[in-house]
Amino acid sequence: MVSDMKKAKTRPYAMAARAEAASATRARILASTRKLLAEHSFDEMTLDAIAAGAGTTVRTVLRIFGGKELLFAAALETLDDRGFGPVRPGDVDATLASVYDIYERIGDTVIRWLADEPRLPAMREHINFGRANLRGWVSESFAPSLAGLAEASRSRLLNALIVALDVYVWKLLRRDFGLDSAAARAVVRSLLTGLIGENERG
Repeated sequence: MVSDMKKAKTRPYAMAARAEAASATRARILASTRKLLAEHSFDEMTLDAIAAGAGTTVRTVLRIFGGKELLFAAALETLDDRGFGPVRPGDVDATLASVYDIYERIGDTVIRWLADEPRLPAMREHINFGRANLRGWVSESFAPSLAGLAEASRSRLLNALIVALDVYVWKLLRRDFGLDSAAARAVVRSLLTGLIGENERG
């Protein structure tokens, strides 16, 4: 009878310990996946590498997440999306610096993600969130230049400003043309001020 009572008392502790261990394993797997996401495309990111980085086995990874795409989606959901920093309406240099500081850190990663977007629904959802975030942030940052315009003119200028600040433009200047960061920013600054000036003259 006493033995049965002890077992009843210890069972909840054992269950809690198992749940805590499972949660810790899940967290390590997600952390390993996030790290590999920053360095590899989806095809390059193997389950063996994920499991090794988490200190577990592929079998455990699959038992917890069910498959590579499901794990991929879960990892994307836990990424820290800090956005582009504070909005400084009308300050072209501050806006450009904020965007390009981010691209210098993760631009190559984003380019790899864009290559995975067409065939991975989770990546498409993540990228679309980023696009919407950029559009809203640019709209606020250039609010003084966009204010008072007719809807068609406002939409045209906003689209042009977003294109100038797009990660593909960063890649073209930094990776394809081989410009250093300062030179790339100078080119984009000319694009931005030219668009704003043309709008003001028009």
